[in-house]
Order: sequence, then structure tokens, then C-alpha cells
Amino acid sequence: MRRVRIGEWSDLGEDTLLKLRLNLPPGGWFPALQILSWCITETNLPYVDLFLSPHLKKISIRASWLWDNSRVPQDILPAIASTISTLPTSSLQSLLVGDHRTMPWAYFKDSFSSVVLRCGPSFTEYICPVPLSDAAVNHLVQLPHLCIWRTHGPPPNYPLSSLPLVFPPLKKLILAEGGAHGWLSLYRRLWDGTSTTQDVTPLDNVKKSLGSLEIDNLPGLIVDASFVSPIQMFCNMVHLNMAVFCHGANDAGRCAFKLNNDDVAKLTTALPQLKSLRLGTPCFENACATSVACLLPISVHCVHLESLEVHFNTTNIVADFMNISEDPRFQQLRSLPRCLLLTSLDVYRIPLTLDEACVETVAQGMIDIFPSLTYCEGVERGWDEVSRRIVDLQEDELVGMTSSFLFVWYITEPQAQRE
Repeated sequence: MRRVRIGEWSDLGEDTLLKLRLNLPPGGWFPALQILSWCITETNLPYVDLFLSPHLKKISIRASWLWDNSRVPQDILPAIASTISTLPTSSLQSLLVGDHRTMPWAYFKDSFSSVVLRCGPSFTEYICPVPLSDAAVNHLVQLPHLCIWRTHGPPPNYPLSSLPLVFPPLKKLILAEGGAHGWLSLYRRLWDGTSTTQDVTPLDNVKKSLGSLEIDNLPGLIVDASFVSPIQMFCNMVHLNMAVFCHGANDAGRCAFKLNNDDVAKLTTALPQLKSLRLGTPCFENACATSVACLLPISVHCVHLESLEVHFNTTNIVADFMNISEDPRFQQLRSLPRCLLLTSLDVYRIPLTLDEACVETVAQGMIDIFPSLTYCEGVERGWDEVSRRIVDLQEDELVGMTSSFLFVWYITEPQAQRE
């Protein structure tokens, strides 16, 4: 047997599990087991070791949903920690732990740190809400094939003068619970402080390999130029997702988006492979420094873009659209191809109140920037009106193209064939 799932509704009774324990053969019941999925419950906790195998490659752990609205029993925490500490790692490649909201994950810091410290070069994936010790982090980031990692908390204090590591070729990085500022600042210092004459620098691998960066909604997080600047080094990034919600995401309870149009242009110029760009959920404050003009460089520089979420101020949105078509600073951008893959723009709570003439201007302006756009997804009624007008304009354009094609066919098709 290669795969076992220990669920919360197991058909195995306690008597059966006890018999399995008493009659345990040499080498265990599942000597070739490679994949274990364990839902922690009080019933199965004493017997999980029966399902462990030295050949385990993937382990996924989650807490029972029965604890969602109740406190996890404190008396079982030591047993959970002990079981985790004994997980076999000689063949382990992946460790996935579900982020259960009532489980006191910090309690298991030492247990998961001990597991990580025993992982070898075959280990590739660590997704876990548990903070690790500095020693475990140091070990993890030096594993040569680590490609997916979710980290909680800031990095260890690495002195640049004696940095002992080269970061692995991560493909996906998730920064959570206070770790974002620390890790991005470290990358910035490494980027600025390493000599280009070195054969191998700490960031050589990850700069080329990182395709996805996710930043969880963190208290006090402000999306400004200094925060996004280090991200620009990851030129092959395909997905950038900042799960930031302004109200409640920062101490003031106000808009957390502090980028301006130039900041957005620099970011998107540096990341031309983006398919998904989410810089925080747009809020209703309408206090940000970006305008709809920030959408033009996004469309021009990120032609593969399929998903977009960005703040922009709509106070003077009609004038801003007119400015795009007239301002010489946008002349070169206006002459370049645009993104043809984005069909829906996430505007969420951005306010918008327009009269009929202005709806036409905004709808046409949106199509000019994103030619395939059909919908602006927002809660304000004004966006529904813009979306309806966008659909009308796109249909008119399609009818016009069809008519032109038929006319060209008619005047070029030989007379005999037409008759």
C-alpha cells in the first residue's frame, strides 16, 4: 500500500486499532507507504505511529473540523507534539500542514523544527503555519531542491559579511505573520550588498526561479515603494499576490496602498511575465495616489496578464482618461501593444458615480487600455453601468469587424462564384 488517509470519520474502531498494535509485524503494517494524510483527532492520535513508514515521501496534516468552534483540548497537545517529532524524514519530500484557526500551532515550534532539521536534500515542499527555530530555518533554506515554502516570522539575523548560504531555487514563496518585511528587506540587502564579481551570490538561484510570491494579510502592512522594491528582482515571476485588506490591515484602519503611478510602472516593467497581479483589495477610501493612468503601463508591460487587482483613485477619473490620450508622457506607451488576455478587472469597493456621458468615456477608456475587457467587478453601482457599456461597445466593435469582413469578401470574390 502506497497511500493512507486517517480521517476523522474512520471506520476502524478502537478495538481494531488495539489489535493492530498488539499484532504489529516486523517493519510495520505499511512498510512501503509513501503518502500519509492525517486529520488529527483524539481517537486516532494514539495510533498514528502504526501508519508511519521510512519510505514516506509526502505527509499532510490537518486538525479536525470539530474543533473549529471550540477550544482544542490542551491535554492532548503534548501527545500531538510527540507524534510530530517522530515523523520519519529519510525519504520525505513534502510536509503540508493545514492552517486551522483554533489550533495553537506555536506550541509545536520545537516539534516541527526537529522534523525540518532531519530533512535531507530530497525535501522540496514545506507549507506550515508553525514558526521554526533559527537553526531549522537555516537548514531549510540550504536544502538544494526546496521549491515551495511558506514561512512565518522574520528571518534569522544574517550578517552580510559572513553569509553562509545560497538560497535554493524556490518556485513559490508564501510570506506570512510578520515575515514579509523581514524577508524582503533581507533580499534587498543581499541584492545591494553582494558583489557582481562573485561566481555565485546568495540570490542567484531564487532570482531566476521564483514564479509565485504570496504575502498574507498582515497587521500593519503598508504597500509602498520601499516594500515592493525588492520584489522587482524576481524578473520571471508569474503570480504576485498581496492579500492585503486596508481596513483592519493597518493600525490606522485606513487605506494601506501608498504606491503612485510611477511606482506601479517600475514594478510592472520589472515583471513582464506576470499573469496574475494583486496588490491588495481596492478599498472605498479613494485616497490613493494612483489613477487609472497606472493601468496603461500594466497593460503594456504585462501582456500575459489574466488577473489584476490594484487601487486607483476615481475622483477625477474622466479627466484622467482624457489625460492619458493627450499627455506627451504617455505617447510611447500608447503606441505599444496592450494586454489582450484580461477580461475582468477587480475593482471591488472603489467608489464610482458617473452621469451617462461619463460612463461612455470611462467604458471606452477601459477598452483602450485592456482591449479584451468585458467586466469591471465591483460593489458600486457605477461599475455595473460601466460594465454594461463595455459589453455594448465590444459588441458594436465585433459587428463592425464582421461587416468589414463580409464587404471585403464580397468585393474580392469572383462574380461567377457570387452568382
